This record gives sequence, structure tokens and C-alpha cells, in this order.
Amino acid sequence: MPASETRAKSSKLSRQQYLDLYYFMRLNREVEDTMTRLFRQNKIVGGLYASLGQEAISVGTAYALEKRDWLAPMIRNIGALLVKGVPPRDIFTQHMAKFTSPTKGKDGTSHFGDLENLHIVSPISMLGDLIPVMTGVAMAGRYLGQKIVTMTWIGDGGSSTGVFHEGLNLAASQRASLVLILENNLWAYSTPVHRQVRLENLADRAKAYGIPSYIVDGNDVVAVYTTAKEAVERARAGEGPILIEAKTFRRRGHAQHDPAEYVPREQRAYWEKRDPIDLYEKFLTEEKLLDPKRKKEIDDKIAALLEKEREFAENSPMPPPEFASEGVYCTGPECHDLKPKWERPVDELLPPKSSVDPVWIVDGFGRGSSSSGGTAPIHFGDVPAASTENPSVPAKSQGKPAAKPAKKPVGKKPAKKGGR
Repeated sequence: MPASETRAKSSKLSRQQYLDLYYFMRLNREVEDTMTRLFRQNKIVGGLYASLGQEAISVGTAYALEKRDWLAPMIRNIGALLVKGVPPRDIFTQHMAKFTSPTKGKDGTSHFGDLENLHIVSPISMLGDLIPVMTGVAMAGRYLGQKIVTMTWIGDGGSSTGVFHEGLNLAASQRASLVLILENNLWAYSTPVHRQVRLENLADRAKAYGIPSYIVDGNDVVAVYTTAKEAVERARAGEGPILIEAKTFRRRGHAQHDPAEYVPREQRAYWEKRDPIDLYEKFLTEEKLLDPKRKKEIDDKIAALLEKEREFAENSPMPPPEFASEGVYCTGPECHDLKPKWERPVDELLPPKSSVDPVWIVDGFGRGSSSSGGTAPIHFGDVPAASTENPSVPAKSQGKPAAKPAKKPVGKKPAKKGGR
């Protein structure tokens, strides 16, 4: 939907909510800029992936969730982690493989989560695999009576994987409360989107699964938030999964090692003029929601926070060598001790309340092609077959070959008179 329409619908946002979106986008960018400097100082041991130009998507979508909801970020969704409550020091120490990191130095990128408190599922490197995982989380939440919504992200390239389609089809068939954000940043590593798919709008993929979809300007944080909020509310109300395509641009290479020289200069220049933070700052200023004094307060707050968090990360120890063999496999309570949190009576899921009659009724299967080139009704079990083009044919004979008319018995010719 156009940004102007979205902003007109977003009148319920308070001044603080507007400023929250601004703060988290700014924090997202400053965290990544800090990590870029650490990477160039050889202090980050793993891969580093930037979301420059895509901050409005991570922040706007995650901000639409409630505390009880679950999310599973991808490599360019640091903003979603910050909105959910992950402190910058966890992101710094994780990428620096420090012993104080969420994985205690066993991973050098963004593969960490928080199942107990923040409801964050760790990223999975195999693109698309988080879709069936978060479908399962949504189904489990419904089973436990929690009324949660789950959210994950995928790129334009990842939407061409098999598990994207399998996972989304599973979510649709189970009416799972999943909101899937498809970040169309125009490049799957070095492959432009038009070379991998013939669709103009990747949101059209939702039609194959019978689920609703939205298309939103991924560089307009208010539009992103408003669209995501509506999708989250619909999913929570039981309407099933929803796909949101956010159109944007990846302004840096796939990772730090990629200069992205394959991107046309004109394309890069166009999108640099549409920087989501610059656009939003202009909007806030015009609406008198942000003035120079408030902007300086936010700048100083972010600078002080990141200085403290960076120093903590740099001064943190590396993991001891003997720790290498620990925590490789989850063996029970020493790994985690998660238990189901029931928010409904358990007896609802046990007999006799859970018992149903073992009857499978199929309302109809539609029509298919017959060997003669016409249409043939498709019939299953005890369901009456669909009517044929010839209404005079009884229903019981539909779908069966027509009986041939009986031939009259041929008798012997009478003998001619006078014959021998």
C-alpha cells in the first residue's frame, strides 16, 4: 500500500512510538558501523553481514510484535534483535567469539537465540528452514493455548528454495499464526531478482497457498510497521499465515568480503537517495515530532551505550581451550530445562473432550479431463460425484463408461419356398 495511505492509518501511534522506531533504526545502524570498524581491526572472527538501507524492515516488523510472540531473525535482522531486547554487547561478543557471548564463543556470527525469556529462535544458515520451524512454534503455541504469533524473514533468493514453498504450504494448511517477511532487496548475492524469477511481485507467491499477502515500501518504517501490525493482528485472530513483501535494496555486498561491483551505479545512486533513516528523520521533523534538541539526546544516548558495550566486548576473555568439548550436544537440564507453558486446561486435549467421530467427509474434488477429451467428474468414497454435462445421466452412472445399446438377436433367414 502507498506510504501516504499507511501514514494516514497510523494515527494511533504515539509520539513515543514514533521516536522508538527512530531510535531503534539509528541504533541498528550504529551497531553495524561499530562492528565494521571492529572487523577491519581484525577483532571480529566470523562473517559480518550488513543491513545498510534495510533497517526499516527489521525494526518496523519486530516492533509490531508483542512480548509473548516469537521471532527468528536472519543475518540482516540485527534491528529485530535490538527491538526484542537483545543488548548490543551480546551482538558484539557473539561476533568476536568471546566467552561472555550468548554461545560462549562457539560461534562467530549471529547464530544465537533466547528461548526462555525473549522468545528468539537462532538463525539457521540453510535459507528457508526457519519457515517450517516457526510454523511449528506457532502450532505449538496454539496447542498450549498461548495465542502467540511467530515471525521470520527470508530474502528474494531464499524464496526460490524448496523449503520456502514446503514450509509456507504447511503453514497455510495448518492455519499457523505465522507472519513471513520477504525482504526483496533486488540481489541474491550477485544474482539480480529478475534473473531468478519471472514475477514482478514476489508477494504473488502467496496465491499458490491460498493465503493473504501485502506489498510495502521497505524504506518507509511507518508503512512497514503499520502493515506488519495489521498482519500480526490477523494472524493472532486465527486467519492463518500472511506473507509481506518489503521492497528495498541491499546497499552493501553480501558480506564484508564482497565489494558488490556487479551492482549498476545508477541503481545504487537511486536507492542511496532513499535512505530509510533520512526519509524518516525528514518525516519526523515535518510532523514536529523531532527537533535538534531531541535528536542530540538520542545521538548521545546511543553513543554512550555503544561505547560501554564495545568496551565490555573488547575486554571480555576468549573461551578457555578446555571448553571446546563442552556444550557441543544438548544432553538435558544442563543445556536447557524448557517446559511447556500451558495456558489452557490440559483435559481439553485428552479424551473424552478431545474425541471426535472418525468420519472423513470430502465435499467434492472438482472436475478432470476424460480420455475422450471432455470433462469427467472426480468421485471419491461415498461423496456423490459432480454432475456431468449431460443432466439426463443418472448420478449413479456418472463417471462410468456408458453402456452400449443391446443388439437385437439375429435369427436365421427363412427358407425360400421351393428351395431344395
